[in-house]
Amino acid sequence: MQMMRILSITGLIFLTGLFSFLWSGLYPMGADDHHTPPVYWALETLREHSVSRASKSIVIPALDDPGLLLSGGPDYNEMCAICHMKPGKSESDLSLGLYPAPPNLTVRHEGHNSPEQDFWVIKHGIKASGMPAWGLTHDDQRIWAMVAFLEKLPDLTQLQYQILTARTSTDDEHGH
Repeated sequence: MQMMRILSITGLIFLTGLFSFLWSGLYPMGADDHHTPPVYWALETLREHSVSRASKSIVIPALDDPGLLLSGGPDYNEMCAICHMKPGKSESDLSLGLYPAPPNLTVRHEGHNSPEQDFWVIKHGIKASGMPAWGLTHDDQRIWAMVAFLEKLPDLTQLQYQILTARTSTDDEHGH
């Protein structure tokens, strides 16, 4: 009984302290003031494991269809390149101002997302990161087209990128 009382009081003190901290506004929320290493680690770990768990049941269609690549390129160029770059670029005014910084998708990096994780992130977005949920306005086929393009993006030259991202007159139904 004594132990239960001590745990209850300790829990109450912890919750009071936590809510006091949250309501105080002391934690800096500006994108130009980075998180402390433990907070950054916690948020990145939560994001990685959440996306991994949520994307496990997604079935990947054939991404080597040239039609997907050709339809995903213009969308990437118009909706994604300002943050995630084009071949030959390593930063933009927008990417420099975002925290956490968006990944440069023109280069392969260790731990990059799988196609099903890319699909999930594009469709649902990431809270408090600047990554929108494109699934609210784009169907799955269109999102898979962007994923197909992402699979090829790190291997593209600047000229290949320019050719694959050109919007044709038949693309006008996308409303861009």
